[in-house]
Amino acid sequence: MNNVSVKCYSGHTYAGEPRSFWWGGVEYKIKEIEKSWQEPGERHFLVVTEDNKLCKLCYNEAKQQWSVFEVVRR
Repeated sequence: MNNVSVKCYSGHTYAGEPRSFWWGGVEYKIKEIEKSWQEPGERHFLVVTEDNKLCKLCYNEAKQQWSVFEVVRR
């Protein structure tokens, strides 16, 4: 697991829409959610930060844990 903390909007379920995340001691504010999808036990978000990083956020419901990966654009 990579050490990440996510601030998100949660309506009727947790992890409804991420708004920002702390990763590596830096807060990244989310400018846009390009894509979101669910897999069994997980919620995934492909997001663009205000400094134009493309990242994939994943919430594991069983572990109640977030992970983040920076996506390299080609």
